[in-house]
Amino acid sequence: MYIISTKTMLNKAQREGYAVPAFNIHNLETLQVVVETAAELRSPLIVAGTPGTFSYAGVGNLVAIAGNLASHFNQPLAIHLDHHETFSDIETKVQAGIRSVMIDGSHFPYHDNVALVKAVTDLCHRYDASVEAELGRLGGQEDDLIVDAKDTRYTNPQQAKDFVEKTGIDSLAVAIGTAHGLYTAEPKLDFERLAEIRQQVDIPLVLHGASGLPAADIRRAIALGVCKVNVATELKIAFSDALKAWFASHPDASDPRHYMVPAKTAMKEVVRKVIGVCGCEGKL
Repeated sequence: MYIISTKTMLNKAQREGYAVPAFNIHNLETLQVVVETAAELRSPLIVAGTPGTFSYAGVGNLVAIAGNLASHFNQPLAIHLDHHETFSDIETKVQAGIRSVMIDGSHFPYHDNVALVKAVTDLCHRYDASVEAELGRLGGQEDDLIVDAKDTRYTNPQQAKDFVEKTGIDSLAVAIGTAHGLYTAEPKLDFERLAEIRQQVDIPLVLHGASGLPAADIRRAIALGVCKVNVATELKIAFSDALKAWFASHPDASDPRHYMVPAKTAMKEVVRKVIGVCGCEGKL
């Protein structure tokens, strides 16, 4: 089976001191780029999609294309539900073959967040699917999810311990100062808080909002227990900038088999860079 959960790959990353990248994709071309590049570098891979991505491309289409690419390249991968918020939506997609889930109840009061995450975890574990949840809340924008700075909350280490014990999740997304989208100022990560969280919980930790972070910050977070690094915005910018540049110099271009090539090449360089920063090359 080439479509797998993240549990084994993240536990291995935790034992060996590296992180697995989760690349947000949107269509055939972006899926091709991340799978081909990970296969070339023999890197473990998580292919992530927001609810908007699955609505745009179709759940069955993404599962089929990713499965075919994984088989072609002999590259087991996880298709990950990024920032999904409802039990019924997750249930439908897990039943369609997806085996990695992020249930985001971070906008709810703590008790309600725990209850929702526990229900999703119980469901997913029956299908051998892994579950990630978020405690605290990142600012910024991820597709249709917009969180104002005033609503941003950092993860409480003691609460994280209680949260993990009550929900039974497989990985925990932490809020330590990163944000979705582009940074308008230099991010200052709370590494002391991350170290305290690591002391309280023993499951893999997840860093959202890695686009634009200095490599040194990502590596330090990995050294303190982060085992999964999410990248979205940086991929989209590389892809779209190269595509726009191609059309600017080739205004009569009309064949997507031609104009998608430079966009894919630009995105591939970002994928290669992130795999290098995560230290996961050759870890498949």
